Amino acid sequence: MLSKESKIYVAGHHGLVGSAIWNNLLQRGYTNLVGRSHKELDLTDQVAVKKFFDEERPDAVVLAAAFVGGIMANSLYRADFIMMNMKIQCNVISEAYAHGVKKLLFLGSTCIYPKNAPQPMKEDCLLTSPLEYTNEEYAIAKIAGLKMCESYNLQYGTNYIAVMPTNLYGPNDNFHLENSHVMPAMMRKVYLAKLIHDGAWDKIAVDLNKRPVEGVTGEGLNVQSSMFNVQSKKVLDVLAKYGIENNKVTLWGTGTPLREFLWSEDMADASVHVLLNVNFSDIIGIEKYSSVHYGASTDGAVDRNHSAGRGGAIPKLGEIRNCHINVGTGKELTIRELSELVVKAVGFEGEVEFDTSKPDGTMRKLIDVSKLHSLGWTHKVEIEDGVKKLFEWYRSSLA
Repeated sequence: MLSKESKIYVAGHHGLVGSAIWNNLLQRGYTNLVGRSHKELDLTDQVAVKKFFDEERPDAVVLAAAFVGGIMANSLYRADFIMMNMKIQCNVISEAYAHGVKKLLFLGSTCIYPKNAPQPMKEDCLLTSPLEYTNEEYAIAKIAGLKMCESYNLQYGTNYIAVMPTNLYGPNDNFHLENSHVMPAMMRKVYLAKLIHDGAWDKIAVDLNKRPVEGVTGEGLNVQSSMFNVQSKKVLDVLAKYGIENNKVTLWGTGTPLREFLWSEDMADASVHVLLNVNFSDIIGIEKYSSVHYGASTDGAVDRNHSAGRGGAIPKLGEIRNCHINVGTGKELTIRELSELVVKAVGFEGEVEFDTSKPDGTMRKLIDVSKLHSLGWTHKVEIEDGVKKLFEWYRSSLA
């Protein structure tokens, strides 16, 4: 059990989930937190990661850092998605083990499941059939990460837990159109289409200055400026590439795929609940395993051949796999229904069109959350309230 004095390293503490986990820990009285921005610590740099662990020696690690994006980004940067995520995971998990970290929480994604997995998806449908092609590389990296946790536990008796969240949204979400996920991208598109129709160029300028699109900012969008006509055309042209026009938004696909969404602060609460209250022995349901010494010896040294920690070497335990935990709501809605909630939250009165020539991605991605519920946690924020909360946060981020 981690004490309030335990040093906890949150990798990715500026991100959507990492920042929410950081705040959740603070609210629970865990104040000895360590975080590094990407500029301060490149987690793909093995030497830098080792130096960080040498200096900080955290008691626990939350690995919420990842190289992420939507369908477009996954398709364009396939090599980056597998290589960057594998480097991050290998560096952090291996150094956590080498430095005797007591508890590690790894955050993955439900894209790990097969494209045609039975719905709702249970943890044991992992690796049963092919993945969705558009995010195959990211999924493979995340599968490798959860298998690292599982394998370290079985070989060395560590206490590393992997959680697989469904689609997340919330404060500090990524609204950059080139690489954001479906909900923030949709929300920003609808908002900008409304602003164009309203002629609110001052607000468009603020939005683009905060989050430029392909390098285009809001510079020169003052209607009094001599450059206004040139700049406004430039802005309209670049936004049109992303389906944003005067009072009209074009979204990818048919609008029929079903998606499950979880408020990021709910995800953080679930993550911290698991970090503080759930051990590997609880997940595999073998009481005897809990007597295994978790982690390294008290002096920080690691005995890589210490048989007491090698659960995987005990045949009578049988095959142990799929030890990760799904985290979600167990509820779903179509992309079209989501767009209607976004339209309502933004107050948009224009047209939303679906470009059926573009890919839908996986048609359904509902997860079974019975394991999570059995471990004592359920979600609090429903999607109707969450969409409103996200738009309120987005507008406040532009203030």
